[in-house]
Amino acid sequence: MANGNSLTLTKRMADAYFTGTFKFLLVSSLPSEANYDAYDFRNDVTNEITGTGYTAGGVAVSATVGAIDTTNDRTPVTFGNLLPGWTGSTLSAVGGWVYKVIGSAATDELVTFVDFGGTITSTASDFNVTFTAPLYVNG
Repeated sequence: MANGNSLTLTKRMADAYFTGTFKFLLVSSLPSEANYDAYDFRNDVTNEITGTGYTAGGVAVSATVGAIDTTNDRTPVTFGNLLPGWTGSTLSAVGGWVYKVIGSAATDELVTFVDFGGTITSTASDFNVTFTAPLYVNG
């Protein structure tokens, strides 16, 4: 006997999970594959940046669940661009983590990592983040 999930399950799961408050924090180095496998809460991230204009824990980011992609059996979740993310800042980062705010670093849930493809630096200027690809909840 074969088993399978209803395609609408991915949409229902995404709609249920992506409510509430989400934030984006910046880091100084990329996570390893082992980090991706082991990290589940914000307190696992030990390389959050510091800098002028940056507050620990990052800034709020919106999450929007899209329509079911029936061709690829998945549901897209997009995050709002941070324009500006950090104004008048002096900082450097290689990427960052989107996380769901639950209440503390030990309970805030890591969602996805965004790799900038290199170090991005601002010097007394705005540090902006544009999310170019959605996160997919796959069926």
